[in-house]
Amino acid sequence: ERILKLTGKIHKTGEVHDGEATTDFMEQEAERGITIQSAATSCEWDGHRMNIIDTPGHVDFTIEVYRSLKVLDGGVGVFCGSGGVEPQSETNWRYANESEVARVIFINKLDRMGADFYRVVDQVENVLDANPLVMVLPIGIEDDFTGVVDLLTRKAYVWDDSGLPENYTVSDVPADMVDKVEEYREKLIETAVEQDDDLMETYLEGEEPSMEDIKRCIREGTIKLDFFPTYCGSAFKNKGIQRLLDAIVAYLPSPIEVGGVKGINPKNNGEAIRMPDDQEPLSALAFKIATDPFVGRLVFLRVYSGVLKTGDMVLNMRTGKRERIKRLFQMHANKQNPKDSISAGDICAAVGFKDLKTGDTLCAIHKPIWLESMDFPDPVIGVAIEPKTQADIDKLAIALNKLAEEDPTFQVKSDTESGQTVISGMGELHLEILIDRLKREFKIECNQGNPKVAYKEALTSSVEHREVFKKQTGGKGKFADIEVEIMPAEEGFAGLQFIDQVKRGNIPREFIPSVEKGFKTGMGNGPLAGFPLYNLKVVLKDGSYHPVDSDTLSFEIAARQALRNSYHKCNPVLLEPIMKAEVVTPEEFVGNVVSDFNRRRGKVEGMESKAGSRVIKVKVPLAENFGYVTVLRTLTSGRATSTMEYSHYEEVPEEISKKIIEQIKGKFY
Repeated sequence: ERILKLTGKIHKTGEVHDGEATTDFMEQEAERGITIQSAATSCEWDGHRMNIIDTPGHVDFTIEVYRSLKVLDGGVGVFCGSGGVEPQSETNWRYANESEVARVIFINKLDRMGADFYRVVDQVENVLDANPLVMVLPIGIEDDFTGVVDLLTRKAYVWDDSGLPENYTVSDVPADMVDKVEEYREKLIETAVEQDDDLMETYLEGEEPSMEDIKRCIREGTIKLDFFPTYCGSAFKNKGIQRLLDAIVAYLPSPIEVGGVKGINPKNNGEAIRMPDDQEPLSALAFKIATDPFVGRLVFLRVYSGVLKTGDMVLNMRTGKRERIKRLFQMHANKQNPKDSISAGDICAAVGFKDLKTGDTLCAIHKPIWLESMDFPDPVIGVAIEPKTQADIDKLAIALNKLAEEDPTFQVKSDTESGQTVISGMGELHLEILIDRLKREFKIECNQGNPKVAYKEALTSSVEHREVFKKQTGGKGKFADIEVEIMPAEEGFAGLQFIDQVKRGNIPREFIPSVEKGFKTGMGNGPLAGFPLYNLKVVLKDGSYHPVDSDTLSFEIAARQALRNSYHKCNPVLLEPIMKAEVVTPEEFVGNVVSDFNRRRGKVEGMESKAGSRVIKVKVPLAENFGYVTVLRTLTSGRATSTMEYSHYEEVPEEISKKIIEQIKGKFY
């Protein structure tokens, strides 16, 4: 909000906690005072144009952070001056590292009780294993926070009490801060000049580099992710935001500096690179789909190369079909600004696609390229729903399909045993918001069952197996013969690891993908209770075929039967999602909270003090933690807070596993 106000994009700032923030335009966001979905906008500062995506902080919506980071060149990591590095901060920071996104850090809310700039800097270093490059120091703290000292210029920026961002004075460093400023300034310059050996040598000889050289080194190190320029302030009190904007322009990379986007040339499967240049062939990635009440289905795109124009025909690499761009928009939250064309490096929204999904590549028809798609985490929690009136059954199916298009971590399945519709997501709040959207946006009220855990199954030992599928019905028959070794996948791997070791000729090359497909399909229904297999490694060792009777379907069926017939020899076990929880509680309630976690099969992993409270870190099964917020409120008289996010899958204890399997009694088919 402050960035948009200072850059002239908006004239009145809305407060997040009042539900009036520009980029929090959903009704649920306004009511809850939190960000739920990412929102795009753009603005200008110091002659530079910025595309901004505001993303949620809540762990149930981290998918919005993940897919936004995939298409951004830089980011601002915002940390609370009193809360510090929270569990969801760790997840989002890891996503940014994986996407190699350059960042500056802004430590916000220094006017809050318990704020401590230096503690948060220390947490960034130790918890995130990052290298914060401190660029400013706070003047005062909590109620006495008045401004910042810029270390490079040795100037103090002090704001008055009017709350207006432009009401500040620039003066010399306060006398009681001179020593600390010099100490941190020396660290800053030493770290920066490590980017340039000649400058480092000059500096060690006692000569300070020019301001221009220091800033060049800071920019280079930031782009290479060697360090993260760190600023601070109070957005609510309008203090310190100008320094942050200056840093975004000075140190974060432009699309040109990030360089070309890597992809695959489908003609030879070799690497292809497209530079961020309007003269290059078009390449763009669809990173988000949203439904707008006025223009319909909006697809958000990052254009990496070339120019995208209204009326253009483009190729969708996933479908192999051509699509026409009907309309293009530059977005400002939920408002569309129509555009005739979008240049390389820009973010836009487009209308007119018949079949487009998140992660799809759009490119020039005669210059195709595959850009890296996106992998999304599987849901960990499900709930059965049904419409309150029979008349809404068809409407519900259409609405759920639209919501699943928008959100790849939201899945809809029909339970074949009960006939119920089961929706699955990343947490209780995630599903609560989606059910609320059904009511508000689609006018469908639903009854819902109790939450269900998304259990999975896994194999713990290996087996060698031969499967022959043969069917003769008169005329052309069916035949496939495969020899495989089935085993657990390597640690940390999710999904199917398929290795082809067949000597060419024993099984023709065109049948191999069908074998892989058969195992992948078979993984959807495990032997214990019908839950999907978490991971699996299959080595195809040998086999044979019939020149007339063998076809792709025969080999696919043989693979599914091989898995079904060998499952139980591999000692299958049940897995459950484990959550990483963090509870901040007054000291007197620590015993209550820990005892309660012990009853829930939780494992306390550590405790620390923070701003007069105790922080309890724990791993706990999701199955034991439904409705925990209400329980915690009771245990601590409403004085504790908690955050929770998915950590990993773990084997369910044998006694509990038996009970779950007895309740489900799943079948393979």
